[in-house]
This record gives sequence, structure tokens and C-alpha cells, in this order.
Amino acid sequence: MRIGVIGLGSMGMGVALSLVKAGHEVAGSDVRAAAVESLVAAGGHAAADPAAAAEGARLVILMVVNQAQVEAVLYGPKGAIGALVAGAVVMLSSTVPAQFTEALAARLAETGHLLLDAPVSGGAAKARDGQLTIMSSGSAEAYAIADPVLTAVAATVYRLGDRPGIGSTVKTVNQLLAGVHIAAAAEAMALGTRAGADPRQLYEVISNSAGGSWMFQNRVPHMLDGDFTPLSSVEIFVKDLGLVLDTGRSLRFPLPIAAAAHQQFLAAAASGHGGEDDAAVVKVYEGLAGITVARPKE
Repeated sequence: MRIGVIGLGSMGMGVALSLVKAGHEVAGSDVRAAAVESLVAAGGHAAADPAAAAEGARLVILMVVNQAQVEAVLYGPKGAIGALVAGAVVMLSSTVPAQFTEALAARLAETGHLLLDAPVSGGAAKARDGQLTIMSSGSAEAYAIADPVLTAVAATVYRLGDRPGIGSTVKTVNQLLAGVHIAAAAEAMALGTRAGADPRQLYEVISNSAGGSWMFQNRVPHMLDGDFTPLSSVEIFVKDLGLVLDTGRSLRFPLPIAAAAHQQFLAAAASGHGGEDDAAVVKVYEGLAGITVARPKE
């Protein structure tokens, strides 16, 4: 199947490469020429813009950052919508508000296209291995077209209903937990370091104790190595936890713990770390306490 992938960041590139490995014809579009070149080197095809990525495709995957970018790559100049064939599926894998997803499904239906609400989780490594978790919702017709794609990129696909928007709601809850866990991991590691515990030993103990979490085990090594090469950036969680809080406000639902985590990511971004890996939220605590969690490996 010919598939367009719009957005070749750490997650989008992994998805595109998994599809190439599965034998699909993949056209990739990204604002960064180097990302497109990397896909071509792996057997994919270059698309100069979103419209070119969508040309002739039965399915287009959107892996961009936010709803403004979704709007731009679909309906902006050289947007994908004008090139999509009738009956094609837009697989929306960006983290966006559920209300936006629902409205987008209605807009796409007016032009004879289908929406599969399909946010993803698992990180860049699992994206490259085709082992993502997908929280999806959409019509039977959309799933019928998307099934080979879902099989190629995911280890687990949750089918949450036939209405787009449910998948985005579940992803919002996931991001609440993910952001809180990263901020809490940074706080815990900084506290232990300030109190005199060896950070690497602390990581080992907590990883094998009740206080551990997937995010603790995944992100604390970045802190210990002092390696903040962005896999998922601080700014992503400024955005995603902001989305969580917006959702809470719309439902008149208090989210004090998410709000506290959001403030820590905002503090990290305001301190100049917005483009670094989200584990760089630990630098807020390091600066306050005059410590460094990083410990070189022996």
C-alpha cells in the first residue's frame, strides 16, 4: 500500500521506517530536508510537501506536534487534503484535543475521507521496532484500510470505539501520567542526591521497588548520564500538560498534580531547556538545590 507520513521526527521516522520494513511504499514529508533524506536512504520516498506525500496514498499518517500543525499540513498551502483520493484515511497520531479530533472527522467526511483517531505511545525506540501502543477509535471502514499499517507499526492496538475523539481522550490521560511521572522522578532523584545518596544506587533500588515506574526507569538514565539529547522535549510536555489542563477546565475538573508538573516543565523551558530532552526538568531542581544528579559511569 502507498502510505504518506507527514512529520518525520523521532516518532514519525520510526513509524515510516517500520512501514518500509513491512514492504509498504512510503512517501515522507518534513520541514527538515535531512529527515527526508534519511528516509530515502532507508528505502522510502521523498515528498516535497504534504500534498506530495498524500498523492496516490490510501492512508496518510500525521505525526506532527499539535493541532495548528495538523491544520496546516492538511488544509494549508500545499496541504494534503487536495491530493487525497476519495475514501482515503487520515490516521491522526498527533496529541491533540479530543474536541479538535471530533471536528476534524466531520470536516474530512464532507470531502469523502475517513479519520482514524490513533495517538501512539512507546517512544522512539519502539517506533523504530514497530512495537508501539496505539489507542485508537474510528469507523469499521477506516480500520479496514488501516489494519496493515497498524500491524506494521504497533505491538498493541486498542480499539476504543467507533467515534473519533475517544483515542485522543485516552492519550490525554496517558500524557497526564507521563508528565507527572517524569517530574516526580526528577524531584525524587534530586532529593536523594541532595540528601547524600549515590544517584546510581538510588536509581537501581527504586527501579526494583514499589516506587518505580516506566518513566522512572526510562528517563532517569538520561539524568544520570547528563545526556539531554531530545527524544521527547521539555516543550512537548509544556504543550501536552497544557492540553491536559485545558481538558480539565472544559470539564470543570480539578487537576492539581498535573498543574504542579506543568509548572516544573514551564520552569525548565523558561530556564532555556525547552529544546532538551524532557528529563531536563531535573535541572530545575538541580539549580534550586545546587546539586548535580549526573554521575559518569565507571
